[in-house]
Amino acid sequence: MVARMAVLVMAAFTAGCVASSADKGAAVVTGSTSGSSYADSPAASSTDAIKPARTATAEAANEARLATAAGTPGSDGYRVGALDVLTINVFKVDDLNKTVQVSESGKFSFPLIGEVQASGKTVSEIEKTIGSQLETNYLRNPQVTVLVKEYNSHRITVEGAVKKPGVFPMQGPMSMLQAIASSGGVNEDSDGTLLLFRKVDGRTGVVRYSMNDLRQQKTEDPDLQPGDIVMVPSSDLKVGMRYLLQTAPLARSFLLL
Repeated sequence: MVARMAVLVMAAFTAGCVASSADKGAAVVTGSTSGSSYADSPAASSTDAIKPARTATAEAANEARLATAAGTPGSDGYRVGALDVLTINVFKVDDLNKTVQVSESGKFSFPLIGEVQASGKTVSEIEKTIGSQLETNYLRNPQVTVLVKEYNSHRITVEGAVKKPGVFPMQGPMSMLQAIASSGGVNEDSDGTLLLFRKVDGRTGVVRYSMNDLRQQKTEDPDLQPGDIVMVPSSDLKVGMRYLLQTAPLARSFLLL
């Protein structure tokens, strides 16, 4: 598990570009898949870096909120995926009120109209598809409502010093503390540091949080996105990272644990 966490940290490290906040609260660290570093160039740190250094916890927390896309479960822009469960209601036509699961191929079967493509579409788009096909041959002005009952296609990963590390489905909106709770809580060898790994528009980023600050509401508990990785470093990993930071100058620009 320590080796797996080290790989995650090094993956973001080799992307190498930083924006950090004050010691309290969240420290934002952004990266680029290009592998270039901005740390050792004064000009780059002031003008070319992806994000400027943070001077307040509120700014760092706001940066994390802005990175959350509309595709998060529970949002209007959520796009249905394979294995999601949908509840479909057609007003005043009880025989067409169904609960269906999207297949691995991204489709589901619906009475009268057959297979419906769902994967990659919003619930509004699915409503229009069903309504249009029903109206063509069967009903006059059908009123169709589609809701996501289970978000099984989107998952987050919790690794490191937690009791039950693993991959967890996002059954609606999920915050970082909720993800930690789903994994059974942190182990004794954790000091409460939490690392949130996220990819946005091809760029890799890491945000460091303090569990105590989240619990005491000093820092806003961030909503997670599908594909996010929450890593809880253990004491062994932190010792290794300190050694790395002391021996590799570039590492000092990435993340101080």
